Parts: sequence; C-alpha cells; structure tokens
Amino acid sequence: MKLSGLHILLTYQCTFECDHCFIWGSPRQAGVLSLDQVRQILMQAREAGVESIYFEGGEPFLYYPILVHGVHLAADMGFSVGIVSNAYWATSVADATEWLRPMAGRLADFTVSSDVFHCGECLGEQPQNALVAAKWLGIPTGMISIGQPEGAEHEQGEVMYRGRAAVKLVERAGRRPWREFDSCPHEDLRDPGRVHLDPFGNVHICQGIVIGNVFEAPLNQICEAYCADEHPICGPLLDGGPAALVEEYHIPHDETYADACHLCYNARLALRETFSEILGPDQMYGVDV
Repeated sequence: MKLSGLHILLTYQCTFECDHCFIWGSPRQAGVLSLDQVRQILMQAREAGVESIYFEGGEPFLYYPILVHGVHLAADMGFSVGIVSNAYWATSVADATEWLRPMAGRLADFTVSSDVFHCGECLGEQPQNALVAAKWLGIPTGMISIGQPEGAEHEQGEVMYRGRAAVKLVERAGRRPWREFDSCPHEDLRDPGRVHLDPFGNVHICQGIVIGNVFEAPLNQICEAYCADEHPICGPLLDGGPAALVEEYHIPHDETYADACHLCYNARLALRETFSEILGPDQMYGVDV
C-alpha cells in the first residue's frame, strides 16, 4: 500500500457534539497528541513517502500551540499541509486573522465545517469569519457541508450513517434491503492513498478499522505489511461489501438499513469483542464518551 496523504486527528475532543459525527467527537472525548508524538509521526510519514498532511479532529484548534508547531514542522519538512476546523474560535474577522496569521504561508488548504449541525445555518458567522480571514492572508480555503437526512441541499454532502449518526439520525433516513449493500462506496480499502491516524497512534483505513499503530511499528512497515484481502474486516468488505461481512461472520441483522455505512458499522459493533485490536478504539464506537 502506497500512501500520499496522512490525516492526523490531533484530538478526539471537540467543542460540538454533532449528530452526524462518525468519530463521536464531543467536549468529553479523551485523546490528544503531544508535540513530540506529532514530530515522530511526521518523520515516519516522510519515510513512508507521504506528500500531504492534514490536521483535524475532533477540533484541532483546541490544542492551538501544538497545532501551530505541527503545521510549521510539517511545512518545513516539505509536506503540503492542510487543516479542517469548525472555526469556533473565529468570533470576528480580526480575531480569526490573528489565529490564522502564524500559519499563513505554510497552509495549502484551510477547510471549515459549516452546516446546520454546526451552526444552525449553512454558513455560520464564525466559519464565514474564518474563511474571510484566510483569504485575506492568502490561505486557500474550502468548506465541508453535510445536509440533513431528509435530503442534502445543493452542494451539500450526504450523512454517512456510522458513529453517532447511526444512533441519532438513522430513524430519519430511508431504508433499503441489506443485501443491496454489496460494496463499500466511500473507501478504497485496497489502496486508499490516504489514511487517518488518531491520538493513540492507530492507523485507520476507514474510521474504526485499524491496520496498525505507529507507536508500535513505523508507518512504512504498516503499509508494507497491510494485505487488504487477508484483513479479517477489509477482506469480506472487498469481496461483497457490508453484506458479505454480515454473511462471513453470521451476524444477526435487520432486513433494512439506511446505507452501507449503517450496515457496516452495526456489523463491526457486533464483532468488536472478536477483533478488539482492529475495531477500535472505544472513542470510535461511542464508548465512555
């Protein structure tokens, strides 16, 4: 497996507790990377041939000094660097400019999450302040916006029914027969190009499916050792999607589900005790949050 991108979850903690969040982000979540750990991860990423680094969460600005140092380190090491934030800190354009100024010239992308889950409107005041400040500073910008279960508005993404969404939003969604979910529509599980790395060092091929830990083995070794077809979760998913995962392990299930993520997430919940090293950590599955 060859990686070009690494998305670093600086923390699982977040200022919000959005119903659609598939990593169960909340103010009560535990887990944050130290600066030394960030430095170690970036060195491993360089050795693994990674070209782009994203800092996200949770909400990475909650640990602002670590974020700023991490952005500087990554940029100085030659990575293309991005951040994903909910912009809770952008209380005015002037203030947002000061928050972003130390990273100007080093960010290739600054993306804000803005939708009714975060702001009660499609573009809230704080995300708008952050976007304006970023443009003044010459920082390229983007926006992530997720629509409501009843149907996404123009240019809004769809809810993926995993994590908290599989509990909080699924009753508002339409349903389809479980056998229809015979592929993974969102991730290339064989050669994803990018993976997520959480505050405990876990490398996620998809959030909640772990293929190794960088504090136990270097990232390049994890990539070299990964064989998707032999992985106990990814193998069945590649063979026939979440429906195949259910059949492979004879998992009790409903007749209908909101989407492929919904069936997959429920199947993984049932398999956590069997594959505790792979299906984790607890934060990804709503335990003790």
